[in-house]
Amino acid sequence: MVTTTNITKTYQKGTVKAVDNVSFSVEKGELFGLIGPDGAGKSSIFRMLTTLLLPDSGSATVAGHDIVTDYQRIRSKVGYMPGRFSLYPDLSIEENLHFFATVFNTTVKENYHLIEDIYVQIAPFGKRRAGKLSGGMKQKLALCCALIHKPTVLFLDEPTTGVDPVSRREFWEMLKRLRQQGITILVSTPYMDEASLCDRIALIQNGSILSIDSPQGIADAYPSSLYAVQANDLPRLIHVLPTYHPHMHSYLFGEYIHLDTRGMGGHDLPEELTRFLAAEGFGDIEVKPIAPTIEDCFINMLIRHDT
Repeated sequence: MVTTTNITKTYQKGTVKAVDNVSFSVEKGELFGLIGPDGAGKSSIFRMLTTLLLPDSGSATVAGHDIVTDYQRIRSKVGYMPGRFSLYPDLSIEENLHFFATVFNTTVKENYHLIEDIYVQIAPFGKRRAGKLSGGMKQKLALCCALIHKPTVLFLDEPTTGVDPVSRREFWEMLKRLRQQGITILVSTPYMDEASLCDRIALIQNGSILSIDSPQGIADAYPSSLYAVQANDLPRLIHVLPTYHPHMHSYLFGEYIHLDTRGMGGHDLPEELTRFLAAEGFGDIEVKPIAPTIEDCFINMLIRHDT
C-alpha cells in the first residue's frame, strides 16, 4: 500500500537534510510505526507521502499512485492526522465532522461504522467547540475527521504526543480495531514503548533509517548481552561504571543503569562487577541480565553508528 524508494528532502536551500535516502514498504492492513525522536524526519516523510511536500529526489507510491503525478487520487484515499491539532477551534465537534464529510462529498451517516467506537466517546460533547476540548478529546475528534471519508491508508503523525497515559492506551486500542477493518495505518511516535504495539517498525534518526523489522525481530537482533545495574549512590555510579572496562557502554534507564557488554569478551560480569563496585564503596549492589527493549536497541544502533 505504501512504498518509498530513496526519497530525500532538504530544507534551507539544501543545507539541512531532513530525509536521507529513505526506503521502506508497508503492506495492506499493516500497522507500521516510524519511531524516532523529534527532528528525526518523521513528519517530513509523512508530509511527502500525503502529497503536502515534494521530495527532492527518489520516488514513492501510496495505494498504487505516485505521490507527484497522482497526488489528487492519493488525497481522496488517505486520512491524515498531523502532529499539531489542526481542526477548526471555533466549530463544534459536530460542525467539524460535518464540514470534513462535506469536503469529501460524503456524510457522517454513510461512514458512521468507521468512527462509531470513537464517536460515542465524544458525542455527549457534540455542541462544544473543538478549541475547548481536552487533549484526549481533540485526539479522538481529529481521528474521526481523518476517517470520515473511509480512507484506505491512514497517516497519524505523533498522535499521542502530550496526551495522558489513559488516552494513549485508548487510542492504540482504537487503532487495533481500525486495522481489523482493513485500513492500512502508518503512525509516527517518539515513544519507544509504543513501538511494540506495531506490526513492524522503522527506527529513524537524523533522516536515516537505522533498522526495519518487527519489534520482536529488532529486539532479538540485539548484538550483545545487556545488564541492569543498581547501587545505593546512582549519581556516582553513573561516573564510576565507565571506568570498569574501556569498551563498555552504559546509560541511565529509570532506576537502573543499563550496561552493554559489547567488546568485553567472556567476563563473568555479575560477580566481577559486584566486586569492583564494592571495592569502590558502593552498597546494595544489584547486577542482573535483562532482555533489551526497543529503546535499548535504538541506543545501541546510535552508539554503533557513532563509533
